[in-house]
Amino acid sequence: MNSTVLNKMSNMKFYGMQQVYKTLLDTNQHHSLTNDEIVSMLVQAEWDDRENRKINRYIKTARFRYGAEVEDVDFTHKRGLDKTQLLRLADGSFIQKNENLLITGPTGVGKSYIASALGHQACLQGYRTLYFNAQKLFPQLNIFKADGTYLKQISRIERHDLLIIDDFGLKPLDTNARMMLLEIIEDRHGRRSTIISSQLPVSQWYEIIGDSTVADAILDRMVHASHRIELKGESMRKMKSK
Repeated sequence: MNSTVLNKMSNMKFYGMQQVYKTLLDTNQHHSLTNDEIVSMLVQAEWDDRENRKINRYIKTARFRYGAEVEDVDFTHKRGLDKTQLLRLADGSFIQKNENLLITGPTGVGKSYIASALGHQACLQGYRTLYFNAQKLFPQLNIFKADGTYLKQISRIERHDLLIIDDFGLKPLDTNARMMLLEIIEDRHGRRSTIISSQLPVSQWYEIIGDSTVADAILDRMVHASHRIELKGESMRKMKSK
């Protein structure tokens, strides 16, 4: 009978429940537990297993640039990083409030790592997250326009709780990229959170976006009332190599 129960659990994809029930049988612990305790253990095991699988799925889908975690962020180097601010952002409250975060600073100071770490933390908290490098995002969207799946992809981006656009502003936006960025930001404004990292200070984004009307619309939605991390100093990669 126990073998049949275990097989049925497997067929119904109750993997957490199956593993704990098998352990109880193998160790004979089930004899010392009440029925209520066994049921509670099985349900909790299944819940934990499904939560872990969901988190792993979120992390895999996000496609972060770095396998970064908040606990591994380096606060020892002087680069203008406020530990208290980062830990407050890591609690996910800015995502819950649909607020944005702008991370700026010279190359190599850890912008992408911090963005990925906060994205990873968001996945652990159950927030669906997407990571894109800006230099790849807009060409990909152009391909989606060509094959007729653009609206589907834009809708997919809009549904995620947190969107990370990394390395924004390495080159000026063309007309298509400019309008696609406006559509993404407009869809998410007040509904979802976005993290943008850039080597350029926010004051120079206007020129990178181009077209004053579109730039005003994008920056008005992104910049006002957003959280800021403004990094400075020498490249972390250079310092570590030394």
